[in-house]
Amino acid sequence: MTKSTKTISLLIILFIITTFSSTPSKILGRKVGGRTPIKDVKTNKKIQELGKYCVEEYNHSLRKYNQIMQKDNIELLNFVEVLEAETQVVSGIKYYLKISTFTLGIVKVYDAELVIKSWEKKKELIHFSPFNYAIN
Repeated sequence: MTKSTKTISLLIILFIITTFSSTPSKILGRKVGGRTPIKDVKTNKKIQELGKYCVEEYNHSLRKYNQIMQKDNIELLNFVEVLEAETQVVSGIKYYLKISTFTLGIVKVYDAELVIKSWEKKKELIHFSPFNYAIN
């Protein structure tokens, strides 16, 4: 083989590798590492359980904070339902949830982010805050 034949062969191999390595993400219609919406959230038991877990973890943290600060007025949240959900593959599965809650006669919506590492049997609530209703 001549030098130019080797170069052409190498270019063809690189082209084939790059073409086929990006094909799965194109077939699935999403970017690798991008967020994927979850359909039928309101009937998805797993997602609803994850939403309930997020509210319970938030309430647990709130109790601890109020205990440290020696406060008695705790407004715990009651889980209603998960309204929207997305997943993202990270080091585990990251869930982005929009959760409806109820407290003191008022419905409030929160954004939550939760990471599940199944091989460690670990769930971690990493973000929980009121949903921003900003209108553009």
